[in-house]
Amino acid sequence: LILVRPLRKDYARLAKKEDDLESEAGEEVGWKMIHGDVFRPPFNLMLFSSLIGAGHQLFFLCWFVLSVSFLATYYETRGELITAIVISYALTSFMAGYMSGGFYARNGGKLWIRNMLLTASLFPGVCFFLSLGLNVLAFSYDSLAYIDFLTLLALFLIWAFISFPLTLFGTLVGKNMNGEPDNPCRVSETRRRIPGREWFFQSWVNVVLGGILPFGSIFIEMYFILSSFWHYKYYYVYGFLLLVFLILVCVTVCVTIVSTYFLLNAEDHRWHWVSFLSASSTGVYVFIYTVYYFFTKTKMTGIFQTSFYFVYSFILCLALAIMCGSIGFVGTSVFVRRIYRNVKFD
Repeated sequence: LILVRPLRKDYARLAKKEDDLESEAGEEVGWKMIHGDVFRPPFNLMLFSSLIGAGHQLFFLCWFVLSVSFLATYYETRGELITAIVISYALTSFMAGYMSGGFYARNGGKLWIRNMLLTASLFPGVCFFLSLGLNVLAFSYDSLAYIDFLTLLALFLIWAFISFPLTLFGTLVGKNMNGEPDNPCRVSETRRRIPGREWFFQSWVNVVLGGILPFGSIFIEMYFILSSFWHYKYYYVYGFLLLVFLILVCVTVCVTIVSTYFLLNAEDHRWHWVSFLSASSTGVYVFIYTVYYFFTKTKMTGIFQTSFYFVYSFILCLALAIMCGSIGFVGTSVFVRRIYRNVKFD
């Protein structure tokens, strides 16, 4: 709704210029001037495609687990929620491969096998090495808070025989069925120079401010989630958590679209990474909140407890950042294609 009036004015100016060819009725609006660069492939295409695929997988994981929570009570049996998350993550690997492979192919990527391997191992690899480090720390303290070898082996087998093949299959389907370029306007051969602008139109401002509103929509619920995890309390209100999740999705998409519109109006065509990072900054704000929660709501001390708290918090915030970044990029991509599809180009 915020962008309806500005877009209508932009379209009216463009229509007036097309109808009156002899008069110089003003210059083109900012976002139209970069139509030859706005669909240029993003920098570091392989990494970006892998993050988009991993974000889609995490989105469908959250949606599926929270939806099933209406029918199941995960708090009755110890470890039932973790088991459901692991199995659901493996089964949703197809979406990671499909979205990553399709986006990589549409933007001219040729090394699809490397892209598939990176997509399949990016987030699980980070979780594995961090968990391995915590295991070494737990052994050094003679603690029982470690993941035993059989559990690690079972997790690896699930990844190797379920998650990885589904990612490979999804990549092949996405590359072959969703890999043809479908941009509303063609990409120019020469890259357009980005003009200088005020500091508040810089990309880093969008990245820093983009996560504030999405974080504001979930920070109250984050208190109950952290309390249930670190104070060993049961969490019952999965239905309300699903509602908060849907609000987070809507707010993330809206904020990212608005920030991208201002970026394009400033004649900056590098919107792919900016839209992703501005939405993923939500995870940074959540991590800052976990730091505040650690010092004010917990009584943990020592290297052992502190390491476990911050490593698990980092994994949670990393997953949230990748998911929100993917959500923000997809919503922004639909918006960008829509506004450029409605304009005629020479």
